[in-house]
Amino acid sequence: MRIFDPHIHMTSRTTDDYQAMYDAGVRALVEPSFWLGQPRTSPASFFDYFDALLGWEPFRAAQYGIAHHCTLALNPKEANDPRCTPVLDALPRYLVKDSVVAVGEIGYDSMTPAEDTALAAQLQLAADHGLPALVHTPHRDKLAGLHRTIDVIRESHLAPERVLLDHLNETTVKDARDSGCWAGFSIYPDTKMDEDRMIAVLRTHGTEKVLVNSAADWGRSDPLKTRKVGDAMLAAGFSEDDVDQVLWRNPVAFYGQSGRLQLGIAAPEPLHEGNSILRGGE
Repeated sequence: MRIFDPHIHMTSRTTDDYQAMYDAGVRALVEPSFWLGQPRTSPASFFDYFDALLGWEPFRAAQYGIAHHCTLALNPKEANDPRCTPVLDALPRYLVKDSVVAVGEIGYDSMTPAEDTALAAQLQLAADHGLPALVHTPHRDKLAGLHRTIDVIRESHLAPERVLLDHLNETTVKDARDSGCWAGFSIYPDTKMDEDRMIAVLRTHGTEKVLVNSAADWGRSDPLKTRKVGDAMLAAGFSEDDVDQVLWRNPVAFYGQSGRLQLGIAAPEPLHEGNSILRGGE
């Protein structure tokens, strides 16, 4: 089983996670920029973070045979903080980088006017740079947030087929699919979706333009949830081809729209800016 996790925050994970993911079949991933769990206080903290997603984290992933790409953006939660909004002006110099395969995570958290502005601006940046967009649907008032998101997308210059609506569930999947956008589902141990609910969605709505991710981060999450969904699909009677479509071909097709997806792994360099993943010793 080959797996492409289209949304996982490896900055928050350990090298043991990389090894376990490789052993489970993960060969590629996309790491979206996101909120760190506490407020950033200046744009400079974003820039250091973006640099790590472009440099150190691909280096770490390569040590374990995993191709790493990223998406960059001002996330919805921090779009409300005036200290952070200058990031929007700096994004163009990052969006030209080879390993950036989308603008994201963008979207809504509390559905404020500031989030409206940031979402519209970043959809335009995606269109300007020939990139797709990864859109975070809100955790609260999810259906209302989805409808508001779709309205903004329709007003933008970015075609729906270049948009991935993520963190969907049973209440939002039909409207998301009817919009023409791709549908993303985050599988968590206690919240969002689980494997059984995902199987039910796939039975009802099919496997076309559906992406499954672990969205694993610094909170209670599981970087092996993609593999667990694949196993659950097989146990539920889906074919190996169905599994391959959901866990590999669909994310390749969506992020491949960037023209930047590189799935081959060259022999990893031993050092990144003079540092290795080895601790101690000579």
